[in-house]
Amino acid sequence: MLAVMRASCPHVLRRDASATAAETAALRDNPVTSVTDRESAKKGTRRDARFVVRCLVCRFQRQSYANPADGRGGDRAVKALPSFLLILLVTAAPTGGQESQGGARLTLQAALDLADKQNLDLAAARQRRFVSRAGVQIAKERPNPTFGFTALRDTPHEGWFFDQPLELGGKRGHRINVAQQEGGVTDVEISTVARQVRRSAREAFYRLAFARAESERLAQVVKLAERLKQIAQQRFEAGAVPQLEVVQAEVEVSRAQADLEVARQEEKVALSQFNALLNEPAATAWELAGGLEDPPPAWSVEELVQRAYRANAELQHLAQEEKVEESRRGLLKAERIPNLDLQYGLDFNSPPDFRVGPRGQLSLTLPIFSRNQGEIAQSLASQRVLEAETTARKRAVAGMVEEAYFDWNAQQTQAGIYRQTLVPAVRKLEGMAEESYRAGKATILVVLDAQRNVQDVERTYQQGLLALQSAFASLEEAVGAPLDQK
Repeated sequence: MLAVMRASCPHVLRRDASATAAETAALRDNPVTSVTDRESAKKGTRRDARFVVRCLVCRFQRQSYANPADGRGGDRAVKALPSFLLILLVTAAPTGGQESQGGARLTLQAALDLADKQNLDLAAARQRRFVSRAGVQIAKERPNPTFGFTALRDTPHEGWFFDQPLELGGKRGHRINVAQQEGGVTDVEISTVARQVRRSAREAFYRLAFARAESERLAQVVKLAERLKQIAQQRFEAGAVPQLEVVQAEVEVSRAQADLEVARQEEKVALSQFNALLNEPAATAWELAGGLEDPPPAWSVEELVQRAYRANAELQHLAQEEKVEESRRGLLKAERIPNLDLQYGLDFNSPPDFRVGPRGQLSLTLPIFSRNQGEIAQSLASQRVLEAETTARKRAVAGMVEEAYFDWNAQQTQAGIYRQTLVPAVRKLEGMAEESYRAGKATILVVLDAQRNVQDVERTYQQGLLALQSAFASLEEAVGAPLDQK
């Protein structure tokens, strides 16, 4: 069609030739990415649409003013007007190649990665790592020298000197080791925050999925209520039922619509909470890839307990505290070796012996009375306390993992029963009740009761799926490691 119009409208073609040639040369000289290609395709589509519109206007004007002597120009214009409007609407409609206006597709793993990168609480916790690095820099510092100047009435009358403490016994190395181990405690605390954010992101993801599933379910409830109202209206018009049943059906429609509006508002709340956790704008829309029925991997309780012994946050924290205490005890033992103070300088004006002469001094603290005995004993006692706490915590972690595992297993069992038995049964019962009412073998109260049973069972099933995902998130946090894949 474009070729025919270009042939029939040469002056319009000449008008667009320069712009088209320039764009073609630009595309030939500058390769672009796929996103830029799509934008160029959209621009080309819009340019073709403008070209078609100009050609139609040109043709309409020629038919309107052609052969004014025969008096049929107005008839040609009237006949061409419907075609002009139809083609104008077609060219103005959006093409199938344009991008949809829906939200970006987001999988659970992508949401977890996004939360790990953008969550503000986790970003603030990671700033503590710079504090730990600064502590290591502090531990690497060496003692500064001291400069002194003397002026006396005795000889020598003047003098100056430098006093430089020298650390012996590897104190600096032990001090650096203590700072590094304390930095390890900070890393464990950051990992704990990261696991908490991961759990929150998982739960927020499935809360949003639950809210959307509720909206879809209630939309189906509205359709069922409207269909029941239509059946009641038909039976009332046929004189088979009183008007009371029509009113009851209308009340059910209103109730279902109200529940649907509330569910849509709750969906907005869940989306806002999810975006706040991801540090995304509140209006950001997401197309969730996955739902509440996503199957979790199969784990045995023994595997989870052994994995928790290696990855649980509290056990890691206690293990790192033991390393810190051990490094502190090493520093205390190194501090038993005294530092050497080295002093050197010059004396002046000591007649008649000399006018300028060197001076030097060595000083050493004798470790006779204090050798850090109390501090080392305290460190050993703290080490034994940490070992006892680790033993107790291991048993507590095993119990916590077992509890979370059995809760997760119970939620799986409940969801399976509802999915395989209860939900199909109540849906079948609701269909039978509606058919009986349509055939005049049951009252509307029977249908309404069946529909409410369906709603209750489906709502409980959806809530059970949400509880299942929440139980899995609790289990993952108790173990302290991702459990999405074995």
